[in-house]
Amino acid sequence: MSEDRIKKFEARRQQLRTMSDEQLKTRFWELCNQMVEPMIDYGKKYTSQSIERSVLLRMGIDSVTSQGVVSRINEVGMLGKGAGHVVLKLSQKLKVDIREAAKRINEDKNALNGLF
Repeated sequence: MSEDRIKKFEARRQQLRTMSDEQLKTRFWELCNQMVEPMIDYGKKYTSQSIERSVLLRMGIDSVTSQGVVSRINEVGMLGKGAGHVVLKLSQKLKVDIREAAKRINEDKNALNGLF
């Protein structure tokens, strides 16, 4: 390792030594969020209906239901949030399983109102 890199490491190490467990935990989650943020942004910008249907299929939702759910989520402008995420949030809100939540999205045009 270069001398400069070693010095930077030692400086960071000294900072961390003075932190409490709670401060270290907070710092850890701050760094995790910084790392994940670009991936979330990428997912929001570059998803497609096909990708979102695939996610729902892997969650155990049948093909016909997945098609309708993704179409509905796209209509209301939530595709960037991820169809699986939307279905999961609705299932938690309604306290039902994910298949039932997907079914409700297809059957009730107002099911997604106020979800986020």
